[in-house]
Amino acid sequence: MANETRADWSNTLKRRLANSARDERSEEEKKAEEFELFSKYYSEWKGGGHKNNSYKSIPRFYFKLPAEDEILLQKLREESRAVFLQRKSRELLDNEELQNLWFLLDKHQVPPVNSEEAMISYEAFLQVGDMAGPKCKKFFTARVYAKLLHSDPYGRISIMQFFNYVMRKVWLHQTRIGLSLYDVAGQGYLRESDLENYILELIPTLPQLDGLEKSFYSFYVCTAVRKFFFFLDPLRTGKIKIQDILACSFLDDLLELRDEELSKESQESNWFSAPSALRVYGQYLNLDKDHNGMLSKEELSRYGTATLTSVFLDRVFQECLTYDGEMDYKTYLDFVLALENKKEPAALQYIFKLLDMDNKGYLNAFYLNYFFRAIQDQMKVHCQVPVSFQDVKDEIFDMAKPKDPEKITLQDLVNSCQGDTVTSILIDLNGFWTYENREVPVANDNDSSNAANIDDS
Repeated sequence: MANETRADWSNTLKRRLANSARDERSEEEKKAEEFELFSKYYSEWKGGGHKNNSYKSIPRFYFKLPAEDEILLQKLREESRAVFLQRKSRELLDNEELQNLWFLLDKHQVPPVNSEEAMISYEAFLQVGDMAGPKCKKFFTARVYAKLLHSDPYGRISIMQFFNYVMRKVWLHQTRIGLSLYDVAGQGYLRESDLENYILELIPTLPQLDGLEKSFYSFYVCTAVRKFFFFLDPLRTGKIKIQDILACSFLDDLLELRDEELSKESQESNWFSAPSALRVYGQYLNLDKDHNGMLSKEELSRYGTATLTSVFLDRVFQECLTYDGEMDYKTYLDFVLALENKKEPAALQYIFKLLDMDNKGYLNAFYLNYFFRAIQDQMKVHCQVPVSFQDVKDEIFDMAKPKDPEKITLQDLVNSCQGDTVTSILIDLNGFWTYENREVPVANDNDSSNAANIDDS
C-alpha cells in the first residue's frame, strides 16, 4: 500500500513537471490544487480514505436479546450463561484450598511475636504466593499487602486479617455467582420474582428459620424481599442491580441466620429473622379487624401507639397503592419500613412524598402548618394545651438548616440528620411529645399516662 502510494505521488509530480511549462493558471489555483492533492494522499496514508466504511472499525457493543418467540436462542443464551458461571465458580478457592492457604500462611509467620496475632513480612508473603497456586495469585499483590499494612514497626501484616480478606473476596464472588443464576434476563439485575426465588430456595439452608411453617414461607419471602426493594429501588423500577445487593449489608443480615447460636437480641434486631418476620405479620393480622386480608384507613390508624394523625393517614391512602381503598400486606411493609427507619434516606423520601402534597419538591410554612394542625387537634382531644405553630415552625427550620430559608427540601432533611425528628413532629403525636420532653430525664407514672401511652380509649 505504501509503495503504491509513493508511485502515485511520483507519477503525479512527473505530470506536473511536464505540464509546468504550458500551465497558465494563477499561483492561487496552483496552490489550491497542491493542497487538495496533499490532503487526499495524506488521508489515504493515515487510513482515512475509506470514510464510508469507518463504522467497521468500531467493535460491537450491543447485542440484542432474543425475542420471546425465539425459544432456541433463549435456551442457547441460558446454557452459555450457565457454563460461564460454572467456569467462574471453578476459579474460586474451595474449602480444601483455603485450608492449605491457611497452613502455608501459618508456617511462614515472621517473628518477633509482639502481640497475640501472627504476622507475615512482605518477603514471606511473596513466597506463600508462589506456593499457594494459580487461584491465589490475584491476592498476593503489593496493592493488597499495602491495604492491610497498618502500624507494625517491622512492616508486617496480620495473617488473620489477610486470610479474612481472602475469605471475604471468595464469599463475595460465590454470592455474586449464586445471585447471577437467578438473573433470568442476564443483565446484571434481579426482578422481584427472581429475588423471591433466591430467598425461597435459601430458607432450608438457614438454621434460624427451621421453625417456620411452610405455610408461612410466602409471607416470609415477601417480608424479606420488600426490604431489598424498598431501600435499593427508590425509583420503583421493579429491579435491583446485583452489585447493589452485594454492596449493602442486607445480604449479610440474611446469611447471619446460618449461625445456629445467634443471640436473641441479634434476632430481634434482624429484619430477616423468624421472630422479626412473625412480629410484623402478627401486627398486620391484629390490625385487620374484619379479617379480609386488607387494611382500611381506620384499621391502620391503630398502628403503633395509635397516635398517627388522620391527615397523614389520608395522604398514605392517597399516594400508596391500594385496592378499593384498602392496603395489602406488601404496601403495609413499605409503610412499616419507612416508619421504623426514619433516619434512612429511602424512608425520608417515602414520608417526604406524603408531606409534599403538591409535588413541588419542598415543604414551606403552609405545608408544615397543615400537618401540625392535626397534632394540635389531637392534643386538644387528650386535654393537652396546644403548642404554638410558630414556635414549632422555627424549631423545624433550625433543625433542617435549609439552603433556602423559606423552603425545606428532602436533601435538606437528609443533610441535617434531623429528618426523623422533623417528620415525627409532623405526623405522630407520640413523636411530637417525645421531642417536646426530650430534656425530661424520667417521666413519672402520671405524666406517662397522659403522654407516652396515649391511645384512643
